[in-house]
Amino acid sequence: MLTPVLKKNDKQAALLIWVASFVVFGAVTFLTNFKPLTGLNLGFNVHLLALFNAVINGSVSILLVWALVAIKNKQYVLHKNLMLTAIVLSVLFLVSYIGHHLLAIETKYGGEHNWLYFVYLFILITHIFLATVILPFILFTAYRSLTGDYEKHKKLAKYTWPLWLYVSITGVLVYVLISPYYVPHI
Repeated sequence: MLTPVLKKNDKQAALLIWVASFVVFGAVTFLTNFKPLTGLNLGFNVHLLALFNAVINGSVSILLVWALVAIKNKQYVLHKNLMLTAIVLSVLFLVSYIGHHLLAIETKYGGEHNWLYFVYLFILITHIFLATVILPFILFTAYRSLTGDYEKHKKLAKYTWPLWLYVSITGVLVYVLISPYYVPHI
């Protein structure tokens, strides 16, 4: 096992994790509904940010699977580095996601309302719900590991990892299903 990086202080960590989670949720909710910059000409198609987000989500998916393989093979340093990279990419995703939603006109699914539309809706709804609730799980799981509380880390990771993987994979699927309906605006 690895040497703890953080001093354990559950009360302070819990407060910080919950505050950060609520601030992120509030910021995303507010900024995706408040669109003062929609239609702003930045000289490039703002939907490139959505493509960037899908690439990040795909990369996070790969990192999560790779990290699982690493931990199963007792490669603790590799596992830690992969998971921290996944967290950093997720922060980058969040910034880009907010940017895209601040700048882009809302895109509606424009295809026929057939079976694919209902698959899209199911994926979108479950993705949004789980993306909304996963952040504190990710942060508590990382905190447990960084403080060396590996038993609690493992117990929490059993739930966090598959949910995070689902969110990252469905993020790519949402992009693939909605991107044909993006209207390019520069």
